[in-house]
Amino acid sequence: MLAVIRGVNLALCIFFTVCYSYQILYAILGIFLRPKKYQAKKDHRFAVVIPARNERSVIPALIASIKKQNYPQKLIDIFVIADNCTDDTAQVARQSGAKVYERFNRQLVGKGYALDYLFHRMKDDGLCDQYEGFFIFDADNLLDENYIREMNKVFDNGYKVITSYRNSKNYDSNWISAGYSLWFLREAKYLNHVRMRLHTSCAISGTGFLVHREIIEKNNGWKHYLLTEDIEFTVDSVLHGEKIGYCANAKLFDEQPISFRQSWNQRLRWTKGNYQVFGRYGRKLAVGALAKRSFSCYDMMMNVSPAMFVTFASILFNGIFCMVGIFNINVTPQIIPATLISILGSCLNLYLIAFLMGTLTTLTEWKEIHAHPVKKILYLFTFPIFMMTYIPIAVCALFQKITWKPIEHTVVKSIEDFQ
Repeated sequence: MLAVIRGVNLALCIFFTVCYSYQILYAILGIFLRPKKYQAKKDHRFAVVIPARNERSVIPALIASIKKQNYPQKLIDIFVIADNCTDDTAQVARQSGAKVYERFNRQLVGKGYALDYLFHRMKDDGLCDQYEGFFIFDADNLLDENYIREMNKVFDNGYKVITSYRNSKNYDSNWISAGYSLWFLREAKYLNHVRMRLHTSCAISGTGFLVHREIIEKNNGWKHYLLTEDIEFTVDSVLHGEKIGYCANAKLFDEQPISFRQSWNQRLRWTKGNYQVFGRYGRKLAVGALAKRSFSCYDMMMNVSPAMFVTFASILFNGIFCMVGIFNINVTPQIIPATLISILGSCLNLYLIAFLMGTLTTLTEWKEIHAHPVKKILYLFTFPIFMMTYIPIAVCALFQKITWKPIEHTVVKSIEDFQ
């Protein structure tokens, strides 16, 4: 029986290592590769699209940061879709200088439906043809003053979908906001940055991206309605041969949750959304990776696959056999220490991997992290705990029915706070 336990644990370890070892190479390359410099021959005309639900407190700061862009203002128009609002978000957005559409639909709820509604309304009003691309932001975002100019450079070089550098408005609030922030900084620096330099497809992460009008027209609006519409859009784009770009010099600041309950609900939705994407597109990604030898398909498949299940499977497997050993302690006493060591080893490995990941990101992005140095160091040790909470979330998301719920945003800052 011990041989079986050791064999299964070894198989799980090998499986995880083989699947994700390429990200070790990403981490190494991310340290040494510098962003490629792009130049634009033309300033393109863009529409900024902002889905907003009860965001009256934060949306004026976003619109103000757009109006302060180092880019011709005559080439930027701002559209807000006030989606199922029960406050005066629409009025506040209009007063701030945006063109506002209002939507009320309690059956089709979520960002994807709001975006689709807005694009169809703009098309009906004859507005879509005026723009070459559409920026999509969340209402709590803030933009660096050179954001649109830098994105325009990559857009002008042929990329039809582009994501950006995602930083945090409230890294230093607590260990939860810091956990989110470190993850997104790591995603920008050690995933999308490296993908861009290796000429493979990057991935959209929630907010702060640019889409060419041709993509919106081809999709007849916004056709992605799963709980993680950004990941679905990414996977669908990759499957259709679109190479998503990344602009390291376009910096966006995003608000992160600070309460564990809110964080749990949000990440539960994200995890369920990833399951939905994997269930709908997993086979196609596998075919693309194997039959078409597409590394982008493989990369995206690993991006949406339930990786935490490997750790959970190890803990569950060893836990079951540990209980067998306890109830048969006179027969197989050696099972108990063997399984306990495996369980502790799985948890320790996850902690160390996350700690190394967080440490590397903190060191290289030190100047981009807006927090006291003591907090930067402290949150290195809590980041692995934040990541480990994904294990119960991954399990709950399997069995729980989850619907889209708004996240309350309360951090009111201006872009000047980060300059």
